[in-house]
Amino acid sequence: MKLLSIFLLALSLAGMDAYTQTDTDAVKISIGTADEFGVLAGSGVTNISAHTLIIGDVGSSPTPTIVGLTPSQVKGHLYLKASPVTAKAQKGLTAGYIEAQNAPCGTDLTGKDLGGMKLGPGVYCFSTSAGLTGTLTLDAHGNPDAQWVFQIGSTLITASGSKVAMVLGHKLPWAKGERGCNVYWQVGTSATIGGGSLFVGQILALDSITLGGGTLRGKALARNEAVTISTQETVDGPPCD
Repeated sequence: MKLLSIFLLALSLAGMDAYTQTDTDAVKISIGTADEFGVLAGSGVTNISAHTLIIGDVGSSPTPTIVGLTPSQVKGHLYLKASPVTAKAQKGLTAGYIEAQNAPCGTDLTGKDLGGMKLGPGVYCFSTSAGLTGTLTLDAHGNPDAQWVFQIGSTLITASGSKVAMVLGHKLPWAKGERGCNVYWQVGTSATIGGGSLFVGQILALDSITLGGGTLRGKALARNEAVTISTQETVDGPPCD
């Protein structure tokens, strides 16, 4: 009976780290001047709440339409017209998206919900959609260069009240770490972040992004379509570099 108990305990502990990867050299990903933006879209940005706050620049290219945001809600530059700055940022976003998309997959999580997982640095892929219900924990294992890349073939959808928690270690620069500077979500179509969520990382979406009200410690960067903020949201997305 004692041996059985030890075996079951070991099995349980192994399951907690089933998707934890050994630290490896991180794939270089650079989004260029898109790093200056908290929110960047291709076909416009729409915000519903007067209490939304975005730290970082906000703009859209090639369609520069911005609805529902005032300069007082943006701690950065709010681009209300077409600009070579937003066009250049879109080029940087495209380059970073392709780099993230082409990173060699380390662990295939297709069909699994990210909720309840504890993941070390690495590249994780979903051939189709990805979902998060509950809490996803990202553990850097004390590595100051820890990086996570999530390659998602189609949609990313998180449930209301979902959370991405960071375990960084005392050696890591906490401010950059908790803003998800080294966490990349490459989304093949559209991302929807549920209401009341605490989400971490740089969302690089081919199409659209919808923020349902909560906190994004990172960036909402959409290549082709719109970024929609459907209720009060805080986007903490100042430059990482």
